Amino acid sequence: MSREFTDRKDPLMKTIVTVVVCLYIASALCMKAGDAKTNWANNCAQCHGPGGKGDTKMGKMLGAMDLTDPKKQASFTDAKAAAAIKDGVKQNGKTTMKAFGGKLTDDEIKALIAYVRTLKK
Repeated sequence: MSREFTDRKDPLMKTIVTVVVCLYIASALCMKAGDAKTNWANNCAQCHGPGGKGDTKMGKMLGAMDLTDPKKQASFTDAKAAAAIKDGVKQNGKTTMKAFGGKLTDDEIKALIAYVRTLKK
């Protein structure tokens, strides 16, 4: 193979490799962030209910917040919600919401909060 042909292929090959690597990284990040609705169903709905009303048996027992209530939603910031999801919630020394920081990434928590905000009626 002539040197001239090889030199012309190198930039094209570098571009192809760069695009493939970028697509791989992007797809991995998207998968890692997960689907907020699925994370809600798997981690939150047991207490807060599928629609966020907090009316499940466990939710009633623990006093889960009705996340469909605009006043309840206005009572906390996204940062407070992230801290509650990540670190859990304790009231009077009793755990009322377990911590999910070891299970969910920061991106998943952020997406979950955005999902919670859609539950407001």
